[in-house]
Amino acid sequence: MKNVFYEEDGNFKVGSIMTATDASLQVEAPHGKRSKIKTAQVLLRFEGTAADFLPQAEALAAELDIDFLWSCCGSDEFSFDSLAQEYYGTQASAVQQAAVAIRLHGAPMYFYRKGRGRYKAAPEESLQAALAGIERKKREQQQIDQWLADLTQGQVPPNWLPHIPALLTKPNKNTLEYKALDQASQHLAESPLRLLAKRGGIPSVPQFLLSCFLLEHFPKGRGFPSYQAPTLQHELPQANVRAFSIDDAATTEIDDAFSLVKQDNGHYQVGIHIAAPALGISAQSDLEKIIQQRLSTVYFPGDKITMLPEEVVTHFTLKEGHYVPALSMYIDVSPEWEILGHHSVLEQVFIADNLRHDRLEVFFNEETVGQQQGEAYPYKEELNWLWQFANVLEQKRGKADPNRPPQVDYNFALEGERVIITRRKRGAPMDKLVSELMILVNSTWGGDLAQAGIGGLYRAQTNGKVKMTTSPLPHVGLGVEQYAWSSSPLRRAVDFVNQQQLIAMVTDTPPRFARNDASLFAVLRDFDAAYTAYGQFQSKMERYWCLRWLQQENITDTTATWLKEDLVRLENLPFTFRLAGLPSELTPGTRLRLQIISMDELEQQLECRYLGLCDVEPPIVAEEGV
Repeated sequence: MKNVFYEEDGNFKVGSIMTATDASLQVEAPHGKRSKIKTAQVLLRFEGTAADFLPQAEALAAELDIDFLWSCCGSDEFSFDSLAQEYYGTQASAVQQAAVAIRLHGAPMYFYRKGRGRYKAAPEESLQAALAGIERKKREQQQIDQWLADLTQGQVPPNWLPHIPALLTKPNKNTLEYKALDQASQHLAESPLRLLAKRGGIPSVPQFLLSCFLLEHFPKGRGFPSYQAPTLQHELPQANVRAFSIDDAATTEIDDAFSLVKQDNGHYQVGIHIAAPALGISAQSDLEKIIQQRLSTVYFPGDKITMLPEEVVTHFTLKEGHYVPALSMYIDVSPEWEILGHHSVLEQVFIADNLRHDRLEVFFNEETVGQQQGEAYPYKEELNWLWQFANVLEQKRGKADPNRPPQVDYNFALEGERVIITRRKRGAPMDKLVSELMILVNSTWGGDLAQAGIGGLYRAQTNGKVKMTTSPLPHVGLGVEQYAWSSSPLRRAVDFVNQQQLIAMVTDTPPRFARNDASLFAVLRDFDAAYTAYGQFQSKMERYWCLRWLQQENITDTTATWLKEDLVRLENLPFTFRLAGLPSELTPGTRLRLQIISMDELEQQLECRYLGLCDVEPPIVAEEGV
């Protein structure tokens, strides 16, 4: 019976001819299946047993030296049977011809297909490149296999350690490391993060969290590019006041200071002096570009990433013992605490002192504030007067409430791997003094910009939602008609931009940004996104150190305050989490007794068991910062 060797869908097959026409054949495969094929698909016709033909041809094909075949065929197009005759001789059998066809077909790097049964040898340069690629892939697979073995046996490849943050947060799926990690993760049924952590790939959780953050938001590193040193663009008069600042001990970006002068008519002149980097950083300069890229200082326990280079901060910070450039607002206040007017001026202000919280609070606190008698301390008269003024400002905003639940700020200090977390009541006299004067200057300058028809960036709160806007909308939470962050130009891009606009207002020059300038909207958009991301990172780091504190203090039982639904907050720590199994009908502020079951430093998660209720205290709440 006549048989055929034919190609179908890229595969070689054999079959016995049942019926035939000029255009097609009815064939039966060795396993009995019948098919209709086109005559053009047939490569060979042969006698004998069809079932043995293909295995014999495949076995023979495996013995053929592909490099020798390639070297024999020349550069012209050829057919498989002609090459078989050249290789085996003119009397090449059907099995031998089929073997050559199978070998050619299975070596596409060596032979390019030019039609059914026809081929052309690949140029030597292309062949060598293809072979090199195969060899490279072979070596790569060997490397993947080695890394996979290391991970499976419990070891992270040493050369992976610097790249683990990128591997987990912004992986390039084409890299060998990712392929090995992905295969190991699937094989061991563990997430890549857990797999690497268990095998020592994350020796320091805070460093890992920081590295991931830098990779996302500071891909070029936290250092600064080259820039031209700032120079003052205005001749400034010297103010006839001695100002002082109030900050915590770690603050280097001192943005604000105060002065108080009693006038001959009995009125008081309150000076609010804001550092003025916008006087020395020109539009389109390298430093302005840095501000628009970084957008804010990043704070987290034990460290910070400043918006401006240290040398620039040092140049403009309100450092004691120096005259420094400032944008000042002077407010005329009557003996009855009425604000009679205000004006703004650019000037050099002498900073007499940088007062620090830890030293000042010993003298100026809730027990001593307002007392004329008692121990003398620096700026006692000024501080007490300004504190009384702050109380009046708070009342005018409609925010004075003696029954308001206590508000607490938390400070984190690191001593090696040990964390110290301290609490400070936000309503302390020095805090109220600073915050009320900042609210006053930010809201007043926001109104000045709006009245002058100059664009600005505002912080607004309407319908319970806080947002950034270019319109002077009310801030309901603060009780002011408008609120334009302007008091921290060394630390926030929004404040710097508003200062640029305020300087134009004070000097009666064209503003840096027109009211509908697309660049102004771009700064708003970018700042809002960055400020949110930086805040989330700070919160993540603080949550980590809260968990470390619980461990170092061997805390196993603790208390928490119920907020809503299944959300609770640990007492004495800024740590909120969700807790299942709580009783129904709890009221905000209800205190709960908890047992700590486990904690996850990498994910900053805490698992607790509810033990019961304890005495009820008012909840601690937070408000919009200034």
